[in-house]
Amino acid sequence: MIRLDRVSKSFKDTAAVKSVSFEVNEGENLILLGTSGCGKTTTLKMINRLIEPDAGKITINGRNISNENPEILRRGIGYVMQNNGLFPHYTVGENIATVPQLLKWDKKKTQERTEELLGKLHLPADCINLFPHELSGGQQQRVGLARALVADPSILLMDEPFGALDNVTRASIRKEFKALEELKRKTIVMVTHDVQEAFELADRICLMNKGEIIQIGTPKELLYQPVNDFVNGFIESERMTLEFKITTLKDLWMELPDEQSEDAKPVDQNLTIWDALSYFRSGVTKITFAGELGKQKSIDINSLNAAFTRYQTSQLHG
Repeated sequence: MIRLDRVSKSFKDTAAVKSVSFEVNEGENLILLGTSGCGKTTTLKMINRLIEPDAGKITINGRNISNENPEILRRGIGYVMQNNGLFPHYTVGENIATVPQLLKWDKKKTQERTEELLGKLHLPADCINLFPHELSGGQQQRVGLARALVADPSILLMDEPFGALDNVTRASIRKEFKALEELKRKTIVMVTHDVQEAFELADRICLMNKGEIIQIGTPKELLYQPVNDFVNGFIESERMTLEFKITTLKDLWMELPDEQSEDAKPVDQNLTIWDALSYFRSGVTKITFAGELGKQKSIDINSLNAAFTRYQTSQLHG
């Protein structure tokens, strides 16, 4: 759906992005990850022409965006900024209605779509007449997301969308983000410097350094098949947590014993090891889940840990 072909950008004598090429598939969430100044935000902003590239070509659905009217292009692309980017003197409703006004929607259609999104994003209906400063940070970020989604764009660009939130709010809103049906049919390109955030939300990660792409791959590919020492070093300090958060019970199926227990708590096979351990920490002694063909397996914390250790070994050594 989105393709960058040898795209470069310099600011004065500094090369911010150096001949970057990648594709984003329809319905995919690609996360641009890297340290500050690596070129990820510049790359993101070139996709909707907030920044014009010096060289290379960007296409959306096969159309060269350099031939598109920038304003019309941006109306069809949702954009979520760090610090939410809300207009402080507009109410929540007025902020969300910004793009519908440009598209000349009638008031009834705008009102209905706004109320629909407030509900989906767990915002109280009466906040529609409040101003941004009357909302919490998490609520402001949800309004920013609602504004980006209101016209139902097929593409969503997100620049450090959760960066200004405290850790507790950030973790909560990330869970909502993953579960939100509205986002599951979007093609998303998102910028973050938060390694755990990238691994938790991405279908694929584009790891950048000094304006260049170092590796593009799934979270598991970056963890278990790093292309060089930079990739390995970038994630090393959080490796164990990342492995717990991206590995699911389904991944461990072949490593688990064929045991069943009637008093085990039923869970989904896509539950991560991190979340499975939280059940055991809360006092649950056994969990059970169905694999392919409906076969059940029941496990306790010891069998889970043993299976996870075997799985790690198999991934690292092929």
